[in-house]
Amino acid sequence: MLDAMNRISATCADELRVVLSGRVALPGDQFYDEGCRVWNGAVRRRPAIVAFCNQPEDVQAAVCAARRHGLPLSVRGGGHDWAGRALRDNGLVIDLTGMREVAVDPHARMAIVAGGALANDVAVAAGAHNLLAALGNCGMVGMAGLTLGGGYGPLNGSCGLAADNLLGADIVLADGRRVTTGPDAERDLFWALRGGGGNFGVVTSLRVRLHEARDLLTGTITYGWNEADAVLRRYAAFAATAPDELGLPVAVMSGLDGEPIIMVAALWNGERCRGERVIDNALAFGTPQSAHVGPATYADMLAQFDAWVAAAGRCHWEIRTRSLPALTVGAADAVIAAMTSRASPNCSVFCHHLHGAATRIAPDCGAFGLRREHFMVEIVAGWQPERDDGAAHRRWAHDLWQSLAPFALPGGYANLLGPDDREQARAAYGGNAARLSMLKRRFDPDRVFASAIPLPEG
Repeated sequence: MLDAMNRISATCADELRVVLSGRVALPGDQFYDEGCRVWNGAVRRRPAIVAFCNQPEDVQAAVCAARRHGLPLSVRGGGHDWAGRALRDNGLVIDLTGMREVAVDPHARMAIVAGGALANDVAVAAGAHNLLAALGNCGMVGMAGLTLGGGYGPLNGSCGLAADNLLGADIVLADGRRVTTGPDAERDLFWALRGGGGNFGVVTSLRVRLHEARDLLTGTITYGWNEADAVLRRYAAFAATAPDELGLPVAVMSGLDGEPIIMVAALWNGERCRGERVIDNALAFGTPQSAHVGPATYADMLAQFDAWVAAAGRCHWEIRTRSLPALTVGAADAVIAAMTSRASPNCSVFCHHLHGAATRIAPDCGAFGLRREHFMVEIVAGWQPERDDGAAHRRWAHDLWQSLAPFALPGGYANLLGPDDREQARAAYGGNAARLSMLKRRFDPDRVFASAIPLPEG
């Protein structure tokens, strides 16, 4: 059986080397390990072939070759899906990391973003024209994965989700066809891409709406653990009336000494004097241990977190997610109790507040289903594999996830769900689940693509 698989892989690789402009790597080849590198060190999948694609024609050839030889397909862009679905054992990986171009049209306020571009690439290119894209809080994630999955971020209040700013996309379908989607082209597919993830094909290019960068203020405020209860309570009350121009995600994490802290990451895009007054209110959540907020670019803000993300790649990770309609006293108490008894300093909780513009879009305008104001909670547990097997960390993440259930909405952020969380995925899409499942059967009847988002069955 193994010999037969090796022969199939070798034959497929030989065919691809003739037509691809990029490299083709088999296990043991020079660039193979590079093509298997993802953020979560716990992922140990071994694909049969890595096809490094430099242009849409390469992607098309790789999809057709995988189908012809019966190889499972996966797509590697940023490689930040914690469950490692960029790789499939004995499959063919379409590696898009060579496709990172970003072209900005400042007059149309639009960027054309290649399928392998990172959020940092977009932030820098847009910033050169004093423009912003709706991105997240980490610059090292893939722009396509962020956008297709929804895309929470500090500009959600003024600009909507990343998916709301998708103007169109070029995609290679499971049958090898290259199509262009948009409001007036392949409208059903365009609808599905705005929240349904990479379940429908390989996106080789996105057209993304950009926004004016006004007086941008960004930075972090940290509070000691002895004030956790008061800070979270005041943060929850403040968030209920937060202006659209302000993004204020909160991290409950370990400080440099390993002890828990609360870190508020502020991003204001609006009139400067008003922004300074609003951020002063955040400073009053407690007595800050440190506060560094001032004029900066979005790329500067992303850089603050990228060093942590890069270092975190040495760990193994488990992630759970909940959506809370409000950060109630009970929910805050559950987070505080969990952090007090966390499995290690690598256990954290991140809260992202969805409000403003993102809530004023009809739930059926795209596949992303949850449009009411809420807090998206990431429960993140990391461990050093040489020290333990991760069982305590996985249990910690599961226990907090269970503790938050009484305060949560059904579902969760589909981009962070695990491969077996199909019931939670169905609830996450709400009334859009049935249409999304129908479109999956229409565009990918053989279920060739299994993206970071576990689509509901139907």
